[in-house]
This record gives sequence, structure tokens and C-alpha cells, in this order.
Amino acid sequence: MAERTVWETLKAEGGAVVDRLKELIREGNIRRVRIRQGQQIIAEFPLTAGVVGAVIAPALAGIAAIVALVKDCTIEIERERRTDSDSGAPAA
Repeated sequence: MAERTVWETLKAEGGAVVDRLKELIREGNIRRVRIRQGQQIIAEFPLTAGVVGAVIAPALAGIAAIVALVKDCTIEIERERRTDSDSGAPAA
């Protein structure tokens, strides 16, 4: 299986962003989280695969604090998606 990187964007809306990030982190395929205001990246948090609980908590707290202080920001999430293009399975 091949891996490719894709970006997902969330509109920052208070505590809902942190809850959504926790959900995505549990899925385990997030590599990086960026907070962007307009065209400017104001914060970036790398997330290593296999990192859990106490290590992720400071990043989530930082993201929540920035979202609370900065207006009109978006959250960008870098994820790894596996493709089945190398599996030899016929296309449906």
C-alpha cells in the first residue's frame, strides 16, 4: 500500500475544534496540525504516530488557547491516507 499526505481544514469554533481534534488523533493518522489566520501560519504542532495522552495534552491546550485568542482562524490537519493502488485489486 502506498501512503500519501492530504490536508483537511476545520473552521475554528471554540471547544468544538478541540473535540474534533481529539477524535481525529484517536484515529491515529495525523502528522501535523497548523493554525492559520488568513494566509499566515501562526502556530504549528507536529504529532508523531503512537504518541498518546500526556504528550498530546499540551498541544491540545495550546491549540485551544490560540483558538480562543485569535479571531477568524482555521485549523489545518495533515493526515496520511493509505491507497490500495499497489494491492493489485481490480478497480470497482
